[in-house]
Amino acid sequence: MNSDYLRIGAVVRAHGVRGAIKVVPTTDDPRRFLDLAEVFVEQGGSYRPVAVLQAQLLNDGVSLQLAGIDTRDEAEKLRGAYLCVDRAHAVTLAPDSYFVADLVGCEALDTAGRRLGRVTDVLSLPANDVYEIDGGRLLVPALKRVLATVDLAGKRIVFDADALAEVAVYAD
Repeated sequence: MNSDYLRIGAVVRAHGVRGAIKVVPTTDDPRRFLDLAEVFVEQGGSYRPVAVLQAQLLNDGVSLQLAGIDTRDEAEKLRGAYLCVDRAHAVTLAPDSYFVADLVGCEALDTAGRRLGRVTDVLSLPANDVYEIDGGRLLVPALKRVLATVDLAGKRIVFDADALAEVAVYAD
């Protein structure tokens, strides 16, 4: 994934017969789709800008009509693609909030100086987000008492060693 773009949704299927797509949002606020003029379709490692003609919130996602996608077959070709925005059109985050794209790849350490690995993903679970370290070898809940320092410029996250001992889950 190119860090110049932020994923905001995943295309799961065509929606209807006129080229609309159903999207599962990967953003905290699905209503942001209602104000989008353009998205970047991430497919096969490339990013293609496409105008958003219409957006509608659904109970379990979002329906979008994109320019140039006029048939169900064309919409089905987008299945599995991600929809992204560039950084200039990203939402403003609250303090102590981060984009997943910025966290992935960060070196993970604890306050005792131990290297834990690299953040490979951030899982969005009902209770809270969970940092996945080295492909799931270590799972750490994203709790304020666990995070000692997040240094995006230095690509480092430091976890409180004492809190980590209480909440971290290590793979066998």
